[in-house]
Amino acid sequence: MASLIRRGLREEGLAADVAIRGEDALWMAPASEYDALVLDVMLPGMDGFETCKKLRDHGVRAPILMLTARDAVEDRVRGLDIGADDYLVKPFSFPELLARLRALVRRGPAEHGTELWVGDLCLAPATHQVWRGENEVRLSAKEFSLLDTFMRRPGQVLDRHQLLEHAWDMAYERRSNVVDVYVRYVREKIDRPFGLETLETVRGAGYRLKRPPP
Repeated sequence: MASLIRRGLREEGLAADVAIRGEDALWMAPASEYDALVLDVMLPGMDGFETCKKLRDHGVRAPILMLTARDAVEDRVRGLDIGADDYLVKPFSFPELLARLRALVRRGPAEHGTELWVGDLCLAPATHQVWRGENEVRLSAKEFSLLDTFMRRPGQVLDRHQLLEHAWDMAYERRSNVVDVYVRYVREKIDRPFGLETLETVRGAGYRLKRPPP
C-alpha cells in the first residue's frame, strides 16, 4: 500500500518518501521540511499511535493524516488526541486521500486558501492549473510542484537544497543541476511570454519569486 500511495502522489507531481517502520519516521520526519505526513497505524515495530506521539514530542509540526483499518470511535479519538490532524479509514479512495492532504496543507502555518496568488499569478492546487492574469499557463507536473513551492513562500530566497526537499524526494541525486534546469523551464513559461522577471536568481543564495509591491 505504501508503494501504491507513493506512486499515486508522484503521478500528481508531488514528492513522496516512504518510511517502512515507525522508527524510520522518527529520524526522517525531522530531517526534511515535509508539508504533510501520512501515517499508518499498523506499522511493524512501533505502531502509528506511538510514532505520532513521539513525532509531536520531538517537535515535528507537519500535519499528520492517519490511515487505519480500525474504525472504532475510540481509536479515532486516540489518534486525534495524541496529535494527528485527520483520520482516514481503510479502504479509502485515492482522490479522497489527496483532497484531505490538500486541506491539511492549507491549514498549516501559512494558512492558504484554495488558490494561491502572487500578484496576477494564480495557482490552483486542486486542479493543477496556473494563470498569469487571464492567460492559462500549462506546466508539467514537476514544474507545477516547483512553482507551488515558490508561491507558498513569496519573497523568500530558497536555495537548491530547500527546493529539492519540497519538489523532489530523497531518492534524487542532490548534486544534480535539475533545480536550475526546472527553474529555467518555469521562468520560460510564467515570465518570458509576458515580458516579466518575477522568478529571479539571487547570486550565491538561490532563487526567489518576487513579492508584488503593496
